[in-house]
Amino acid sequence: MSQRAREREREREQEREREREPEKARARERERAREQERERESEREKERAGESERATKSERAREREKERERKRERTKERKREGERERKRKRDRERGEIERKREHEREKERDSERESL
Repeated sequence: MSQRAREREREREQEREREREPEKARARERERAREQERERESEREKERAGESERATKSERAREREKERERKRERTKERKREGERERKRKRDRERGEIERKREHEREKERDSERESL
């Protein structure tokens, strides 16, 4: 692969990455909105539970457990997103290394041809 072709490939990859940025931002914004709605719903549930004379300790314990579970899920999702990002970065780096190796092989072939 020629230097120019590698540069074009690198530019295309960078362009694809720039195109993904708005998608990522929208996804983060949607997740934030969902999280806010869950928190508002949780607050409404707490208010309803507090207003009701039937709100027992076990109901409050269930609410706390639900909230803990939601936090665990958010943490897991952030971890998964981080892993996906690291994998994409690693794959991009591997592609760069492979392109460099191919370039070296081409140079070796060219020098062999010239020596013949």
